[in-house]
Amino acid sequence: MKSVLVVEDEYGNAEVLQLLLESAGYQVRLTSNGREALVELARERPTLVLTDYMMPRMTGGELGLALRADPQLRDIPIVIMSATEESAIQSVFADYDAFLRKPYNAEQMLAVLDRLAESGRQPQAPDAQIDESVRQLLRGISSSRPEET
Repeated sequence: MKSVLVVEDEYGNAEVLQLLLESAGYQVRLTSNGREALVELARERPTLVLTDYMMPRMTGGELGLALRADPQLRDIPIVIMSATEESAIQSVFADYDAFLRKPYNAEQMLAVLDRLAESGRQPQAPDAQIDESVRQLLRGISSSRPEET
């Protein structure tokens, strides 16, 4: 069964996405930020990740960097959704598989997810490996953000 991890900090949006995706045959798990998503990804690998960009604790871009840096997770397709201009997102994280500008059409979103669930992530060139500077950035993200209690 195709599964999707939805990372969305707006509860109402997450609920609507869950209902829409489940009605389209997806198994859906919800998290509200990138850090929670990483914990969930350690538990179970989804077919793809659908993430909002602007979130507290860890943005969708930071989550994307973490996924691409992890050899076990780097081949999971990532779909970024945001009202932010795509060019602004690409300046932080450009290695996503699809971008959905909010508000987006539900049928268009399902078509994008279905395509990625079927085809998976396209193989990347060997020189597209995550370099040391990105690893340092990720270490800085994890050490600079205090844990919430």
